[in-house]
Amino acid sequence: MTGWHAERAQGRSAMAVIAVTLLTLLLLAAVPVAVLVAVIMMMLGHVVGGLAVFGGSVLAAVIAVALAGLTGRQYLRKLLARAGFNGVQLDHGRFTGDSAEPDGSEYTDAVRLDRSQYTEVR
Repeated sequence: MTGWHAERAQGRSAMAVIAVTLLTLLLLAAVPVAVLVAVIMMMLGHVVGGLAVFGGSVLAAVIAVALAGLTGRQYLRKLLARAGFNGVQLDHGRFTGDSAEPDGSEYTDAVRLDRSQYTEVR
């Protein structure tokens, strides 16, 4: 990709994350209003309708939070992969070889065993 297209694609992904986050905040702010509406509807005799309003608003808010979390996590992974943060790189040279123990030891009274002297415990 050319630089212009890469910048545009990156901005599009960020805009999607921002849009989903704003939708989530809007739906979370609507839950208390839905509770008030549901209580008023139940007081007027529409119990099932009030429960439906309250349940629908909570369900919509939960789905929006889950979607925002997934979208944000994917966006964060893309940013970290692009920046080159691959986590901790192990030095595989340290862990290969025949010796399981280092040659030098800080303990002077430790007994060294050959491979033939190791026993298998079951």
